[in-house]
Amino acid sequence: MTPPAPRLRLGFLTHVQGRDEDPARTYRQAQELFVAADELGFDTGWVAQHHVPLGGGGLSSPWTFLAHAAALTRRIRLGTAITVLPLEDPLRLAEDVATVDTLSGGRAELGVGSGSHPDEYAAFGRPELAADPVRRREVTTEHLAVLRDALAGRESGATGFRVQPAPGDFAGRIWQGVFSARGAEHAAGAGSQLLLNRAAYGFDEPTDEVQRPWAQAYLAAWRQPHPPRIGLSRFVFPAADRRTALDRIAQDVHQAALRMAERGTFPRGLDTAEALRRFHCFYGAPEDIVAALAGERVLPLATDLIAQFNPAVPGHDAALRALELLATEVAPALGWRPAPDPTPTPAGAPA
Repeated sequence: MTPPAPRLRLGFLTHVQGRDEDPARTYRQAQELFVAADELGFDTGWVAQHHVPLGGGGLSSPWTFLAHAAALTRRIRLGTAITVLPLEDPLRLAEDVATVDTLSGGRAELGVGSGSHPDEYAAFGRPELAADPVRRREVTTEHLAVLRDALAGRESGATGFRVQPAPGDFAGRIWQGVFSARGAEHAAGAGSQLLLNRAAYGFDEPTDEVQRPWAQAYLAAWRQPHPPRIGLSRFVFPAADRRTALDRIAQDVHQAALRMAERGTFPRGLDTAEALRRFHCFYGAPEDIVAALAGERVLPLATDLIAQFNPAVPGHDAALRALELLATEVAPALGWRPAPDPTPTPAGAPA
């Protein structure tokens, strides 16, 4: 078994949601999160693709969004967690990814998955995939093979087509979201890095108890020359204290749990405390979160901690403050340090 990379990376994930009906404001504020995270030293910033609007919005075109983020930032890596791959033309997607990678100076990270929302598949004329998870996984695998070849600069099709701009080295920068040990083994066999969701749905056991065997299966199956990475997405919301955090997140998390109960994902009749448990939430003062994360069973195997606030929409100022507390108090207590600044100081400029 190849051990995980020694340095923990810190990331954040936004679903690009807002409380008002102004999508320009929602998207602008999401871009401001990337700028703030870049300045705070976060290693990675991720967006989730949603073709069907969430409560308060969502992001359909992640690579357009990330191209703009690339122009506003200088060091943070830019990725999707995830792009819904069966609904994409893999060659077109490779062109978008290669463009963002070129514009950002090689900072793109591509996370893919099969998605699940039936309305998305119906909208794109593929309702049969929503009803057939086996075939959906097969299409994901087929598209990923084409995408991987394209991003490796290999010819595609009979005409010798190659993606332009010429992609950088994407070995180690393609990630797969999985929901089982078998899926984790499959991702390892494909040479993909592993993305684990903030919560394991459909289980009564705590999320970290469910997901740790998945991470172990992934590492046991790894046979690639580049090192494995495990990106652990977690709901982590630091604030001044526990009550302040709950005031920002509790209602949203409870309402999201009730919606999931209507779809059969969660049991009906959940109270707020059980909703927070089901979403595997870490919240409160930074020291409270650090103490809780000390018992997280998957975190010791992870190389990347990816914090998100979804399904809560805590407000822009609260989100910015949470990012600051993550970078200055929570993550350093877990052993994280910002990477050295890759931009050299110009000669004669003040250090």
